[in-house]
Amino acid sequence: MRLIRGLAELKLPERGCVATIGNFDGVHIGHRQVIERLAEAGRRLDLPVVVVLFEPQPREYFFPNEAPARLTRLREKLARLAELPIDQVLLLRFNRQLAMLPAESFIQDILLEGLRIKYLVIGDDFRFGRNRLGNFALLRQAGKEFGFEVVDTPSVLVDGRRVSSTSIRKALAAGDLARAARLLGRPYSVCGRVVHGAKRGRTLGFPTANILMRRKNTPVQGVFAVTMSGIGEHPLPGVANVGIRPTVAGGRTVLLETYLLDFSGDLYGKQVEIVFRHKLRDEKRFDGLAELQAQIERDVMTARGYFAISNSTPSSAS
Repeated sequence: MRLIRGLAELKLPERGCVATIGNFDGVHIGHRQVIERLAEAGRRLDLPVVVVLFEPQPREYFFPNEAPARLTRLREKLARLAELPIDQVLLLRFNRQLAMLPAESFIQDILLEGLRIKYLVIGDDFRFGRNRLGNFALLRQAGKEFGFEVVDTPSVLVDGRRVSSTSIRKALAAGDLARAARLLGRPYSVCGRVVHGAKRGRTLGFPTANILMRRKNTPVQGVFAVTMSGIGEHPLPGVANVGIRPTVAGGRTVLLETYLLDFSGDLYGKQVEIVFRHKLRDEKRFDGLAELQAQIERDVMTARGYFAISNSTPSSAS
């Protein structure tokens, strides 16, 4: 899979491509079905498969303080997409110029001239162009006029309910990691590089590996039993806190801190993946460090019990 930043860098055969457009936040089982369907069309038409993404996501551009928490940062999203039968990801900068582009110009400039589109898979609720005047019906009409096929994305249902990034956020916010995993097709996880922190965990007897979330809000908050991958042959169990650390910091920077059970070593600079297995409790403010330390001890005991019962040991967790 090749990442293409901007239409000017896109190189396609004269015959064009098959494509889909969307946020693909989380790259959940519904997204995967869309891309598999697109890939089938690509094989049938002998054309490359292209996924078009916007960065930032349009809602983040228009409503930066109200946009929902991302399930995946761009780097994580691209890693998940690379697992699928995609030839190229076209990343378009969503800025004022693109936001103000009339719907008809979007079709002409991006779909026809840029992609030379022959087959487009798109949600029937997709809106595009200035004032969001472009819709599925307009794309269908353009397809008939310019000779490309437009099909909608079928809904994928789990327990009778449609799979969506929104439904996954709701499950994570409720602490229902099992449902979130079923909708995603895998346990929810966060990837990042371990950075230096204030090292307060060491003074409490629980040194942590810290990852900056690099986002204004997160779909998960609280204390969790987790596993960490990227530092050995097998994932290691631990306890993670996601939040603003109200007892010791109380700021606005969201940090993911992970204490690994029965581990010692230098993790600074390591690129790791934290997989969320079970929610232990919400984040809260304590009256002092002694009270916080006592709670961490209880969290560690609870996590050990969870891993013992679930058999989510380093050798079996994934």
